[in-house]
Amino acid sequence: MSDEKKDFIREIVAADLASGKHAAPVTRFPPEPNGYLHIGHAKALGLSFSIAEEYGGRCHLRFDDTNPVKEDLAYVESIKKDIQWLGYDWGEHLYFASDYFEFFYECAVALIEKGLAYVDEDSPEEIRRKRGSVTEPGEASIFRERPIAESLAAFQKMREGGFQEGEAVLRAKIDLTSGNMNLRDPLLYRVIHVSHHNTGDEWCIYPMYDFAHSLEDAKEHITHSLCSLEFENHRPLYDWVVDHCPVPSKPRQIEFARLNIGYTVMSKRKFIQLVEEGHVNGWDDPRMSTLSGMRRRGYPPEAIRNFVKTIGITKQNSLTDLSLLEFEIRSYLNKVALRKMAVLDPVKVVVTNYPEGQSEQVEVPNNPENEEDGSRLLHFTREFWIEREDFMLDAPKKFFRLKPGGAVRLRGAYIIQHTGHELDGEGKVTEIHCEFIPDTIGKSAPEGVKCRTAIHWVNVEDAIDAEVRLYDRLFTEELPDSVEGGYLKCLNPESLKVLSGVKIEPSLAMMKPGERCQFERVGYFTADDDHTESQPVFNRIVTLKDSWAKKG
Repeated sequence: MSDEKKDFIREIVAADLASGKHAAPVTRFPPEPNGYLHIGHAKALGLSFSIAEEYGGRCHLRFDDTNPVKEDLAYVESIKKDIQWLGYDWGEHLYFASDYFEFFYECAVALIEKGLAYVDEDSPEEIRRKRGSVTEPGEASIFRERPIAESLAAFQKMREGGFQEGEAVLRAKIDLTSGNMNLRDPLLYRVIHVSHHNTGDEWCIYPMYDFAHSLEDAKEHITHSLCSLEFENHRPLYDWVVDHCPVPSKPRQIEFARLNIGYTVMSKRKFIQLVEEGHVNGWDDPRMSTLSGMRRRGYPPEAIRNFVKTIGITKQNSLTDLSLLEFEIRSYLNKVALRKMAVLDPVKVVVTNYPEGQSEQVEVPNNPENEEDGSRLLHFTREFWIEREDFMLDAPKKFFRLKPGGAVRLRGAYIIQHTGHELDGEGKVTEIHCEFIPDTIGKSAPEGVKCRTAIHWVNVEDAIDAEVRLYDRLFTEELPDSVEGGYLKCLNPESLKVLSGVKIEPSLAMMKPGERCQFERVGYFTADDDHTESQPVFNRIVTLKDSWAKKG
């Protein structure tokens, strides 16, 4: 890999390879199957997978399924789908922590035999109280010095189901006076009488995350265990477990700053609340910052990867502007998205000097940014739809679209001039009358006609009605978690607007769910999962410009 723009983790990996410490990096992405992945995970998994790829190593996908109370196979499948969607491949290296349960148990027994672990039968409340606080040291349990043989027997009893939940735990014997609370005789095992998705009812004791995670890395010969900064205080325990258990390798844990983005939340607990209380329509609601929500919204995985690469890897916690992600999405889509025409708020235009029943084909480019995308043929007819906002009765001086007495070009077609209009009883325009100027397709306006811009249109004869969902940011505040009264207080009431009766050109109806395009002059859109040719449904991915920049 080039020496340019290496972050501190890549520098560590490169140095380890150069010194001969490792022949190639072995990394891992270890999600817990108790929820869906979100945009923060894109940074974490992208780092581990990309480092393995860049330096000729491999990255394991390993599910840390050590808590059967919260886990579900549905989460396993959703996580696999999200990672593949982002473009990463674990190959044959798919693992489950539950596959190592016997190994974990053997390591726990080894710690007991060394006098480094004991079974504590204090109540959970007593254990919490005796751990002390940041200003007071911990207090030893009466079981801390129980004989090794007694702890071994009690641990066996735990495994055989002889204890109920909360009656006994296995604890490491480390340092009750440590300033690091994680070293104050942390729990290694607890009793849970719940069937496991992978092991069924074989086990009723389950290892704690900090104990299992380090052993998983060691067993899989992970060289660089990359995790976010909140695990920095857990690293001494990680190293202690690896140093004192019979493991085949010694991995190195390295921490980096997690991804924090404005106008979002990054908590499974909050995602669950949003879903269960009906604030959103499921985990894949396009307003959610889950990867499944972003996929349904139409975010390109390439843009997410570019975004993660752009923000880089540091050890400093910071807040990333959501506009940076949206910028990457626009930059990517601007190059690849075909242009189509859709009128969101239609008003009819009648070209009074164009013969009734006549139509002609006009050629419209599919993507002005890429000539290789070619063009498409649309029908120009006597009647068509334009956006209501593209006509203004009392137009200001710098309004260059259609207005009384004014002229405007139809994208790929003729220049038209306003000649009249009809109003309803409330003064709302119901129909606009124009005349077209012959021989103006692809040519300048004739002398005496001022035409400064082009607008999109859909002819009435071919137009298909569609539903369009205009998605926006889910929260009105950049830091939802800091809002007094809780993050639900700043839910954006304008985060979803559903438009019916949108007029679209026929090719849009034939798109497949997940395909993306640009509605000319409107924004980038994707065909939703609900989309069919007979009932088209589109989601707005992003606007053409950052509409929030004005709100400051």
